[in-house]
Amino acid sequence: MEPAALAPVSSPAFDPYASKIARRAAEHGWLKWAILLAASFGAILEVIDVSIVNVAVPDMQGNLGATLSEIGWVSTAYTMANIIVIPLSAWLGHRFGKKRYFIFSLTGFTFASVLCGMSVNLTMLLIARALQGLAGGGLLAKAQGILYETFPKKDQGKATAIFGLCVIVGPAIGPALGGYLTDAFNWRWIFFINIPFGILGVWIAYLFFLKDNPADLKKDEDVDWLGIALLSIGLGTLQIVLEQGEQEDWFDSSFIRNSLVISAVALFFFVRHELKTPHPAVDLRVLRHRTLAVGSLYSIVLGIGLYGAMFAVPLFTQHSLNFTAAKTGLILIPGALASAVAMIAVNIGMKRFDPRMLIAFGAIVTVVSMLQLVDINPGTGAGALFWPLVLRGFGSAMIFMPLSIATLGSLPKIDVAAGAGFFSLTRQLGSSVGIAIITTMVQKATATHRAEIVTHIDPYQAAYAERLQSGIASFTASGSDPETAQKQAIAMIDAAVNGQSALLAYVDIFWLMVILFGLTLPLLLFFKKSDPKIAAEAAAEAH
Repeated sequence: MEPAALAPVSSPAFDPYASKIARRAAEHGWLKWAILLAASFGAILEVIDVSIVNVAVPDMQGNLGATLSEIGWVSTAYTMANIIVIPLSAWLGHRFGKKRYFIFSLTGFTFASVLCGMSVNLTMLLIARALQGLAGGGLLAKAQGILYETFPKKDQGKATAIFGLCVIVGPAIGPALGGYLTDAFNWRWIFFINIPFGILGVWIAYLFFLKDNPADLKKDEDVDWLGIALLSIGLGTLQIVLEQGEQEDWFDSSFIRNSLVISAVALFFFVRHELKTPHPAVDLRVLRHRTLAVGSLYSIVLGIGLYGAMFAVPLFTQHSLNFTAAKTGLILIPGALASAVAMIAVNIGMKRFDPRMLIAFGAIVTVVSMLQLVDINPGTGAGALFWPLVLRGFGSAMIFMPLSIATLGSLPKIDVAAGAGFFSLTRQLGSSVGIAIITTMVQKATATHRAEIVTHIDPYQAAYAERLQSGIASFTASGSDPETAQKQAIAMIDAAVNGQSALLAYVDIFWLMVILFGLTLPLLLFFKKSDPKIAAEAAAEAH
C-alpha cells in the first residue's frame, strides 16, 4: 500500500508531518528524498564504523598502553552489542515508534562516538564502543524500514538501490578513510568524523521523518525480559568466541570453552522460551516458512563468503604486499563503484527475472572473482587486483537485494517484520563466522605451508647455496662483517619462506570461498518460484 502520509493530510485526528517544511516538501514531492538522505546517513555511519577501526588498532594500542589481545576487544565490544540489538530492532520499533527509535539510535551513536574519541584509557573506550554498538544495531534495519514505508512502490527500487549502495560501499571506504584520518591526525578522529554527519542526520530526521502514529504502537504488550536476557547472553558470548577465539587459541582456552557452553545453554533456553511465550521479543515461529529458513541459511553463507572475502583482501594486501592502509582502501573503491552499477542492473532485472536467477548469476560472478584471486603471487600489484575486486563488488550487489526478495517475498504480511529481523541476524552472524574462519586459517595454513616448504630447503642444494652466498655478498657490501652478513642472509631467506607461506594461506582462503559458493548454489532450488513484481512488493513490506 502506498504511504498516504506523503500526500497532504486534512484529517484532524493525526497529522503525520513533524514540521511545516516537511508538509511543504510533501506538497512539492521531495520529502521522500530528504528522508532517504537522513536514513542513508545513519546506515553508512553504522557500516563504516565496523571497518574504519581496524586500520587504527596499532595507534590505539600504543596510545592506550594496551596489549594486542586487549585492544582486540575494541572490535569485539562493538560487534557483541550490535548483534544483540539487531534481532530486537523490530520489537523496539513497534513498541516505541520507528521514527523515535531511529532518532534515539542515531543520537546515541553520535554521543558514543564522542566518548570513543575522548577515551583516556582502554576501559572507557570499550564501554563507549559497546554503547556505540547498541545504538548502531538499530540504525540499519529501522532506516530501511522507514524508507519502504515512505516511498511509493514505483520509487522503491530506486530508493533501495541508493540505500543498498551505502551499505555495500561503507565497508570499502572505511579502511581508506580510517587510514587517512589516522595518518593525517590521530586515531581519535575516526570517531570524531561521525559527529557532524550524525548531528546533520538527526536534524534532517527530526524535521522530515513522518511521525509515529500512537495507534500503531504496541505499548500494552508485556515485555519479554527473560527472552531479551537469554538472547543477550547467548549471542553476546557467541560473538566473544568468534572474535577472541583465535587470540585465545580456541578450545585450548578454558575461557573460550566456557563461553561456548554458556552461549549454547542460553540460546537453547532462548529458543524454547520464545516458542512458548505469547509475546516474544524475537518471533522464531516464522521459521516454519521454508523460504525464510533456506534464505537465512544462505544468508549465513553470504556473510561468510562476501564479508570474509572483504576482510581477507585488505589483510593480504597489507601483510603480504606491504600496501599502506590508505592504498588498500583506494584499491577497494572500484569494487564499490561496480556495486553501484550492479544495483542499477538489479533494479531493472528484478522486474523481468526470477530473483533466484539473479542470485545465481551474482554467485557465479563472485566465484569467477575468487578464481582470479587464486592466481596471486609475490609480484601481484594493484593493477592485477582491479578486475577481481570489481567483479566481487558487482557479484555481491547482484546477490544482496534479490536474496532479500526471494527470502521474504512470499511471507504473509503478519510474519514479515519478524522474518526480516531474523534474516538480518543471520547475515551478521555469517560475517562474524567468516572473519573468525579467515583469521584462524591465516595462522594455521601459514604454519602448515611453512612446514611443508622447509622440508624442501636443503643446505646442500645449489639453489639454496647460491641464494645464501648472494645474500652474504650483498650484506657484506653494505658494511656487515662476515658472521653478521651470514645471519642476515639466513634471516632474509626465512622471511621469504614466511611470505610465501602466508601467500599460499590466502590462496587456500580464496579456494574456500569458491567451494562455499559452489556447494550452496543448490539451495536456490528450495526457494519458491515467485512473480518478480509481486515478490518485490511483498519484500518491500518486510521492512
